[in-house]
Amino acid sequence: MPETQPRRLPRGRHALAREEVRRIQRSRLCAAMAEVMAEKGYVATSVADVLQRAVVSRQSFYELFDSKLDCFMAAFDCAGELLLERLAGDVGDAPKVGDVIAGAAPGDRLELAERAITAYLAALAAELPYARLFLVEVYAAGPEAIRRRGAIQEVITEALAGLVGGGDEAARFACRVIVAATSAMVTPAVAENDADALRALGPPLIEHVRRLWDAGILSGS
Repeated sequence: MPETQPRRLPRGRHALAREEVRRIQRSRLCAAMAEVMAEKGYVATSVADVLQRAVVSRQSFYELFDSKLDCFMAAFDCAGELLLERLAGDVGDAPKVGDVIAGAAPGDRLELAERAITAYLAALAAELPYARLFLVEVYAAGPEAIRRRGAIQEVITEALAGLVGGGDEAARFACRVIVAATSAMVTPAVAENDADALRALGPPLIEHVRRLWDAGILSGS
């Protein structure tokens, strides 16, 4: 799991293996990229800004990354990993779409979906710099970053459909709409670094999902 507060290397001589040093430096640079961009935006962020925040040398940076964009993509991957791992930790691994959760009553599946929404909002609120990178700055980084973001959203869609047991196309499309709408709704709060506003979206989102469930759109009834 990516480190949200990557540690610094020890001062002076140390016994850390080269690969461990590179891992720590990479983690610090990714975190610094997210933090600086949360303040300045992708376009205005320079490699020098990232180096200053990470306390890593320019030589070390270019041993790990080819460019600012390359570092951004690594930080973006870290953001996606953090989000998915937090969801898995709070909800558990969702079954594949079309599978029925063994022994789970319909109400239990709905509760899992509600927990997933709460966990998603909590993850964004806890990791605002990475959330901004994932939701806002991605559009300034170009088509490959946008493509990766779409791929992660599809993973989340599949997980939600698996949680509610929504294997048919109508249920999967409804899950895709929920994920896309949630992404659009959280973006202004992330752009404003407003963790409270993110958490406040939870109850109305959950209520909307319950209505879709009761209408049989998600539950298939």
